Amino acid sequence: MRAVFLDFGTVSSGDLDTGPLERVLPGVVLHEQTANAQVAARLAGFGVALANKCVFDRPAIAANPQLRLIALTATGVDNVDMAAAREAGVAVCNLRDYCTPSVVQHVFAMLLALTHRLADYQALVRAGGWQQAGRFSVFDYPMRELAGRRMGIVGFGALGRAVARVAESFGMQVLLANRPGTALADGRHDLDGLLPTLDVLSLHCPLTPATRGLVSRERLARMKPDAVLVNTARGALVDAAALAAALRAGRLGGAGIDVLEREPPPADHPLLDPAIPNLIVTPHVAWAAREARQRCLDELALNVESFLAGGQRNRVL
Repeated sequence: MRAVFLDFGTVSSGDLDTGPLERVLPGVVLHEQTANAQVAARLAGFGVALANKCVFDRPAIAANPQLRLIALTATGVDNVDMAAAREAGVAVCNLRDYCTPSVVQHVFAMLLALTHRLADYQALVRAGGWQQAGRFSVFDYPMRELAGRRMGIVGFGALGRAVARVAESFGMQVLLANRPGTALADGRHDLDGLLPTLDVLSLHCPLTPATRGLVSRERLARMKPDAVLVNTARGALVDAAALAAALRAGRLGGAGIDVLEREPPPADHPLLDPAIPNLIVTPHVAWAAREARQRCLDELALNVESFLAGGQRNRVL
């Protein structure tokens, strides 16, 4: 079955082994990028479509009756019109738990950088502040230990559980917030009641109508003024303008943000102002350690191999 990878450049920068994929799909065609307007045309003649973020809408699916499988290099399937795929008999599979170590490291890289004020101290040294201090240690910016602090986690799947384990190894107390839109489960806490008690809030939940705008202006106001927010999940979980305002006003201790509601973001996005204090913004790379990206390709190959053999591995449709 002929295969095309529509946006291979979103996974590899030429540093990955494509051997496992090519063994399953000999002659697979690799496109670095594909604009959404090009998807229908580039699917022509192919039975298997591999993609990360390209949109498979109803017209693209309808225009390609030979299409049998859409295999995604991501967990989310919101870029596929699932109703149209089902009606056309197109299978859909995703990836699960392929980047957990990378994301966990990124969460704590941002958290530690913020709590130890690494950017501020690096700037101080570069400006000559240490050299001119007249003493061996300069601790102008307050730092905090994680031990004994309370971390709230929203979303307790593979990522949330892995973050919790590392937090506990630092001596933190982990508390699970109930996801809005779901019934209060055993061992979970109401998010609004939990927020004033937390030192760190880490988001690991999917974007749904109930979680869109989860960290709102009102919820930010409930957080401690020295609390830290970390979001490596979905950008639209956070009210970006409200977060920028809270940081500028000193009503929040810091934020580590790896995802924005629109990617790539516009130049005037409220969180891209370099004057905002105690903010780290990274370009959706928490998942992207080389090992995780290689695992992504390897798992993709296994999904396709299973489909071709009549299996159901990671099938969502």
